[in-house]
Amino acid sequence: MESATDKYYMQIALNLAQRAQGRTSPNPMVGALVVKNNKIIGQGYHTKAGTPHAEIHALNEAGKDARAATLYVTLEPCCHQGRTEPCTKAILNSGVERVVVAMVDPNPLVRGKGIKCIKEGGLKVTVGVQEKEAQRLNEAFIKYITTKMPFVILKAAMSLDGKIATRTGESKWITGPEARNYSHQLRNWYDAILVGVNTILRDNPALTTHLPEGETKNPVRIVVDSQARTPLEAQVVTSAKETPTLIAVTNAAPVDKINRLEKMGVEVLSVNTNNNGRVDLKALMLELGRREITSVLIEGGGEVHGSALKAGIVDKIGWFIAPLIIGGQEAPGPVGGEGVASIKEAFPLKQITVKKCGQDIYVEGYLNGRRASDVIC
Repeated sequence: MESATDKYYMQIALNLAQRAQGRTSPNPMVGALVVKNNKIIGQGYHTKAGTPHAEIHALNEAGKDARAATLYVTLEPCCHQGRTEPCTKAILNSGVERVVVAMVDPNPLVRGKGIKCIKEGGLKVTVGVQEKEAQRLNEAFIKYITTKMPFVILKAAMSLDGKIATRTGESKWITGPEARNYSHQLRNWYDAILVGVNTILRDNPALTTHLPEGETKNPVRIVVDSQARTPLEAQVVTSAKETPTLIAVTNAAPVDKINRLEKMGVEVLSVNTNNNGRVDLKALMLELGRREITSVLIEGGGEVHGSALKAGIVDKIGWFIAPLIIGGQEAPGPVGGEGVASIKEAFPLKQITVKKCGQDIYVEGYLNGRRASDVIC
């Protein structure tokens, strides 16, 4: 049974962890507190891979006062030698008498072993406080560490009648500034952004992050382009030496075009084809996982969205609905491709949330119940 006190302090630790959102990949976000006599005497969070873990920051800040205190940590402490020393060693040496853990680490190198280690060291351990919140925070890490594939969110913005552009192709701007700002926040949080070549040909986007304030990060830009049709003058190509750009092609791509793209700083990746002769998106995700890309934001057009859903690579949906009616049979919708033949084949969403985002409505949900907790059950 979670006590109100444990929940209170664990929520503070979760808030600390979230400060590093988008910065810790391929590691998880972790926050930690040292509490003694109902007072926080040490706190910290993991800032990026290769730097000290949250527990170390918190224990260092508490110093000798950590003796007989309680350590709150949002993820099971590590017990193996990685880029940093095991956190369990520091915890046992600190003198804390109790450790409260939000969730078990799904990493096979750690899972359960860290908790066992500190229990065997004589410390009291409580596990599962604010567990669902902790799993949601690290849903990308959980998917990646258990499947070696990135967590994928498909984001779209459409009018009330389901259009992403007019019949002439005009799409700026269907949603309002608040929705567009949140879209850039997603870019700031996710490791990579993926679009199809048609988006490049139609809109020539930069696919970079623009936020009104705070530190920003550009995601790795990925273009699915079976035949290497991306123009050399496209923004993603001309800026490839400043912002990493990967173009996924098949063996149908001309070698001379590949060479020219690579000379401009683009990384061209040849991927197996699917049954339609296009880039196999599941194979692409496996390759991205090998590169320690843990999360992907799909922000393309209807064809890529349809292909991604059909390939089964999408974990989460983020859907903006604007209070506009565009109309027109030729105006495109957010999901193309062949589509399903019956309602029974449709893609159901679970764990749905709906909120206002300025003038627009934002709907978020998980495909087939694929939440973080489902991955590790």
